Amino acid sequence: MTKILTTHVGSLPRSQEVVDFIFARERHEPYDADAFDSCMTKAVSETVRRQVEAGVDIVSDGETSKISYATYVKDRYTGFSGDSPRNAPADLKMFPSFLQRLANEGGTPQYARPQCTGDVRSKGQDELNKDIRNLKQAMAEHGVERGFMNAASPGVISLFLQNGHYRSREAYLAALADAMKQEYETIVAAGLDLQLDCPDLALSRHMLFADLSDAEFIAIAEMHVEALNHALQNVPQDRVRVHICWGNYEGPHCCDIAMDQVFTTLMATKSRYVLFETSNPRHAHEWTVFRDRKSEIPDDKILVPGVVDTTTNFIEHPELVRQRIERFANIVGPDRVIAGSDCGFGTFAGFGAVDPDIAYAKLASLAEGARLASA
Repeated sequence: MTKILTTHVGSLPRSQEVVDFIFARERHEPYDADAFDSCMTKAVSETVRRQVEAGVDIVSDGETSKISYATYVKDRYTGFSGDSPRNAPADLKMFPSFLQRLANEGGTPQYARPQCTGDVRSKGQDELNKDIRNLKQAMAEHGVERGFMNAASPGVISLFLQNGHYRSREAYLAALADAMKQEYETIVAAGLDLQLDCPDLALSRHMLFADLSDAEFIAIAEMHVEALNHALQNVPQDRVRVHICWGNYEGPHCCDIAMDQVFTTLMATKSRYVLFETSNPRHAHEWTVFRDRKSEIPDDKILVPGVVDTTTNFIEHPELVRQRIERFANIVGPDRVIAGSDCGFGTFAGFGAVDPDIAYAKLASLAEGARLASA
């Protein structure tokens, strides 16, 4: 029997204490730095414990200390100030009453998105090293052998923290790649797998580049992958995970570019593991892309399909999870499939559609479905 491993995309719900500390820092309010660090250490331990309890094999720190998966870089790198323009996804603009409802209900997260206004350089790896230490300590405490840590890709940084300094998009991406390179290498050197979050390869099509043709967008996405692969030049490919998504929000998603269009670009990333959505109603059918283009999947790629959705509080039945896993196991073999989630459960601190306890119940169902598929 081949045991099909389980993981998820990375972010998990944060406690209110964690959220309060993060937003105190975000708003430049006074807070006790030692108490902040102590809170993060305890919270990461609890997050890892709950993952283990749910049956997750490859765990993360839940991105506990970060305000969001992309904009955290403003706190760790120079060159960011002011504000970037907000770009609502094209599908939400098509349904303004729904967009207004989200805004009225607090369904659009509020956090700083400064613009790049100067040279991007690391402020040092202190915050990253604290995150690494917390995760490794929690893994040892709860008997976990394998963990991963998320990091923003150059492309997704350019999506949320837009360029107001460098002469071109290419120059900005190159600067981001050079700046992020050490972060990527530090994570892997610590014995963790590195996950690069790359919604810029799909979400940005209907968020920042809605006026372009698909072909023009793909050319930009390929530029983003080139910058990413440059930043990964010293990182072993078998330690790299890449996650692509169309936006972790409940909405129409009728403007999402098709997986078939971005498939080649995704496969060109310097990664062993590719994580992608295949549970939500807009992308569940796209497992057939992998079936029909099997010959284009590199032999060293491991597929990590999302077999539970991250935008609804439905808890998927383990039997449905099994069926979703087996679709991909039948394409590339069970030894090249890991069961994952569509996206994160806590993409932004203090904001998430899924109740925290339900998020872990979904992970437990994921693990049970993987057990059934393995059997």
